[in-house]
Amino acid sequence: MKAVIVYQSLWGNTAAVARAIAEGIGPGTPVLTTIDAAGAVMENLDLLVVGAPLIAFSIPSDKMLESIRANPGKAAAPPDLSHISMQSWLKSLPQGHGRVAAYETRIWWSPGSAAKKILRELEHLGYRRLAEAQRFIVKSKTGPLREGEIERARLWGGELAQAITIPAKS
Repeated sequence: MKAVIVYQSLWGNTAAVARAIAEGIGPGTPVLTTIDAAGAVMENLDLLVVGAPLIAFSIPSDKMLESIRANPGKAAAPPDLSHISMQSWLKSLPQGHGRVAAYETRIWWSPGSAAKKILRELEHLGYRRLAEAQRFIVKSKTGPLREGEIERARLWGGELAQAITIPAKS
């Protein structure tokens, strides 16, 4: 099975979840930022898992990243703005045919869903949904992740790996 995890992370929470999902899927599963997820590594995928933080009720866009760059707030650490926005990465992604799953990191009460939007965009490109969107909760806007979320992500990765090996019902 060829699986890839792609993420955009601002304060490290989404990246930590991506690594845990990859551990659950299995050894050697690539974990790539939006800037690295291009070319041959994205071809002939059986499973693509994509994650982003929920920002302004949706997926991060270039405009949102510029706003964060101009007004970084009072986070303990500065945001990582070196990656392509998830919105731009999705727009650059070619048609695909593998299975897909998506997740988001978010505060528990926030409306909207980055993961659901990611799934819609990927399905539009020809990918087939393997699982419902997952939400991993951060304690505040910039984190840290709520206790138990890393283990839950690892377990979800294992569930995805198992589901992809079971033939889909017609």
